[in-house]
Formats: sequence, structure tokens, C-alpha cells
Amino acid sequence: MKFVITAYDGESKLPQRMAVRARHFEGMERVKEHVLCAGAMLDDEGKMKGSLLVMQFENREELDAYLAQEPYVVEHVWEKIEVERMNVAVFDGEIIQKPATSATS
Repeated sequence: MKFVITAYDGESKLPQRMAVRARHFEGMERVKEHVLCAGAMLDDEGKMKGSLLVMQFENREELDAYLAQEPYVVEHVWEKIEVERMNVAVFDGEIIQKPATSATS
């Protein structure tokens, strides 16, 4: 299952984000086989304001286990987290899935 995780930093959390960032990247190294794409979202001034991740796990429970130990969650950097399932159609410039014949495909 593929998931899009949109995580918004809390107000004035940039200094805390920067303090935790090395631990976040250490965690990303441990789960990199699950990461299809990830990066910081930026505000109009180019400052980090949250994160967007596209990840693949066997199920939602595995994703939740990752989030429970993610340093930005544990240290309360991410204030609001949205998770949606995703059907990847194009990856790295390649169409990997033909148009579906139903809305559930």
C-alpha cells in the first residue's frame, strides 16, 4: 500500500525542527526502503513548514508504527498529520499503470 503523508509543523517550530533534523534523517535511513519520495514543504520565504512523504508499507499498521517513532512526531514538531492512500500511476517519468476501468482501481 502506498501512502501520502502530509505533515504540518506547529507554529514557530522551525528551531525545534532544525534541532531534531539529524535524528529525523537517521530514522529515514532506517526506513528508506519504504520511502518513494520525501521532502520539506516550504513557505513563501523558502523556510520549512512541514513535510510531504510518499511511502509504501504492507498496511496502515506498519505506517502507524513508523509514525509512532518518527522524531518529528515524538518531539512534537509536526502538529497536524494527514494520511491518504495513493495509487501511483507515474513514477520517475514512467507510466506504470494504465487507466483503470473503475473508480476503485
